[in-house]
Amino acid sequence: MKDNNDPVEPGKAAGKAADKAVGGAKGPDELRRQIQETRGQLGDTVEELAAKADVKARARARGAELKDKASEAGHVVQDKAAQAGHVVQDKATEAGHVVQGKAVEAGHVVKGKASEAGHVVQDKAVQAGHVVQSKATRAGHAVQDNVPRPVRTAVTNAVQAGKRHPRPVLIAGAGVVVAAGLLRRRHNGHH
Repeated sequence: MKDNNDPVEPGKAAGKAADKAVGGAKGPDELRRQIQETRGQLGDTVEELAAKADVKARARARGAELKDKASEAGHVVQDKAAQAGHVVQDKATEAGHVVQGKAVEAGHVVKGKASEAGHVVQDKAVQAGHVVQSKATRAGHAVQDNVPRPVRTAVTNAVQAGKRHPRPVLIAGAGVVVAAGLLRRRHNGHH
């Protein structure tokens, strides 16, 4: 195959044909055939020279070739950028999952500490409730032992009425507690 960019030596193909023709035509038919062959070779040589002389067509062909190469390079760069984008996206997703896992873990720790603190507060409240209940029971027994029977009866009646109607009993109960306190004070000798 002949390259269009190779320099063509004009007359080279014609010279070969002439050498053949001179050296051995064996009659008029052979001579005609050789002349046809030489004309074909000269036509090819002229076409090659014309192609080399057509700078515009060669520039277009070279431009198309460069355009194809640039397009191919653009596709390669585009593919690499897409791959890099996917890698970055995967890494970001992975980092997000790690952060989410750490946040959930920290949430569980905080929840555990809050629950633990809640239990401690609850235990302290229960203990304080027992202490208050115990003191209230002792105070109630002390009042009961030192309060005259008619006052105790009145208090019992007030408690039963308080169960039926709690609001007025609370008010009356406050009065009874004050009265019991005053009686106790007098009984112990405090004026």
